[in-house]
Amino acid sequence: MQMGNFNYEGQEPTLKTVLNKIGDEIIVVNELLNKLELEIQYQEQTNNSLKELCESLEEDYKDVEHLKENIPSHLPQVTVAQSCVKGSDLDPEEPFKVEEPEPIKKPPKEQRSIKEMPFITCDEFNGVPSYMKSRLTYGQINDVIKEINKAVISKYKILHQPKKSMNSVARNLYHRFIDEETKDTKGRYFVVEADIKEFTTLKVDKKFHVLLNILRHCRRLSEVRGGGLTRYVIT
Repeated sequence: MQMGNFNYEGQEPTLKTVLNKIGDEIIVVNELLNKLELEIQYQEQTNNSLKELCESLEEDYKDVEHLKENIPSHLPQVTVAQSCVKGSDLDPEEPFKVEEPEPIKKPPKEQRSIKEMPFITCDEFNGVPSYMKSRLTYGQINDVIKEINKAVISKYKILHQPKKSMNSVARNLYHRFIDEETKDTKGRYFVVEADIKEFTTLKVDKKFHVLLNILRHCRRLSEVRGGGLTRYVIT
């Protein structure tokens, strides 16, 4: 019996095609793996950036909480000058009238303005050396300024008051105030320790004098000594 010959040559093109397809797919898979590796690196970088951002936000949150718990009781007042007359409010057909300014009336003696000490700003407080302010806070310093201003106002209201309207207590204080004046305090506003005790609840102790040193450093007051007295002059 004669057997037929098996043809292997016909299978060779098919095998090459399969191998080529497998090679192409391996290249594609390799490219996908490279892209996946790059994506993983990008995600890791993003994750690290987000961690840093979270840490930064936590620090900012702590700072905000600290500021919220330590809001100063006094803030510098800012006044803005603003014109109240707008161009659209003027009638172009109406002739412009120039009004004669009223003569300036001299205010009554009791209505004279009294110079007060401005509160210190946050920048000024931060500029005070640590050894000088110790554990004192921004709010404590401005609280003392408020009390000193109270003493200044109380004192000079009496000095500006007509003598005929004074009672005996005010008259005695008036004479003391006049006796404490010197040529160096003429035209200036000042108080002494007796005024602090008379018109405020402040204790004239070591802490008070530390606060005065800070106010001198911030140029809120100066001292004029003489006759056994220290006069704290508002600058």
